[in-house]
Amino acid sequence: MRPGETTPRAVLACGEVRTCLLPARQALDSRSAAQLLALRADERVLLSERPNLYGRSPDTLTGVDCPLPSSNGSRVRAVGTVAARASLTEGRVLQSSAYFRVPAAGPDHRRPWGHYLVRPGVVEPFGKLPREAVAQGLLGGGRHGELDVGLIADGLLTRLLRHPLLDQRPPLRSRPTRLRWVALPADPGDGPSIERFTLAEDELRTVRLRVPEGTRSAEVAGLCDDLALHDWLLTTVVRILDGIRLSSAPPPARPRPQGPDDLPAVVRALRPAVDHLLHLWMPRARVAGELAPLWDALEERPGFTRQWQTLVQRIRDQLTLHAIPSSHREVEPVP
Repeated sequence: MRPGETTPRAVLACGEVRTCLLPARQALDSRSAAQLLALRADERVLLSERPNLYGRSPDTLTGVDCPLPSSNGSRVRAVGTVAARASLTEGRVLQSSAYFRVPAAGPDHRRPWGHYLVRPGVVEPFGKLPREAVAQGLLGGGRHGELDVGLIADGLLTRLLRHPLLDQRPPLRSRPTRLRWVALPADPGDGPSIERFTLAEDELRTVRLRVPEGTRSAEVAGLCDDLALHDWLLTTVVRILDGIRLSSAPPPARPRPQGPDDLPAVVRALRPAVDHLLHLWMPRARVAGELAPLWDALEERPGFTRQWQTLVQRIRDQLTLHAIPSSHREVEPVP
């Protein structure tokens, strides 16, 4: 960056997160997680063991030169770099995230790549940015040929899923989810807020945020990674429960189980959730302090933790029920 030259103030940030179960029979330890997430030789993987085991890769940059999506059809060419990174929670849940920020205006011609490389994660428009139209266009998904940050996140995830460390034997069935977000500046003096959180089709969630001016896009991306992780946990556990038949009628008498295959079907279906998922619920564990209050709104409506606790209790009730000997489950009413 030349002396006296600064990164322009961003008026819009956008990103997309992919979340999935790591396709490995056993959760990765910290050393294996570091191997998986080593995307660059010149920068180390960030590892943390408190409050849970967590690893995050260094950022990688992808150069882009294409139109930005817009809801009104305006064609705004933009050039710059999109930042992407990956993370692994408790050696079990893998996420890839790509994001960028956009200033209110940019040059009317393309500059040398060196100009963009010293501004990582910044995409500059040609001329003035129609902020609201682009924000709506980014949330709605662009057309072919327009900037699609989800493709960058998906490419990184695909690369990681092919790593030789992974034996492609996940302990349970699950589906990946996508969370697409945009963040615009809050009014002066206002704190961060969630304007809209939507569950869309095809495993897609969209989030529209307001954040105080000067909030780093990496911190907003961290908040959305955390939201995507916990949304994926909720979605996966709901599907596990929906995929089994919970019946109050006792199963027929059977001999004492001798191994995992001899367990009741409900126990076999629920046990992977207990072993691999239930201990992962930890909202705000790695969210920047100024953005952590946004979780309060999610706890109020739709009530993430309230729903999670209800699901966990259902699982525990079913496991308790099936731990009772069959001869004691059914009692004939006394006339």
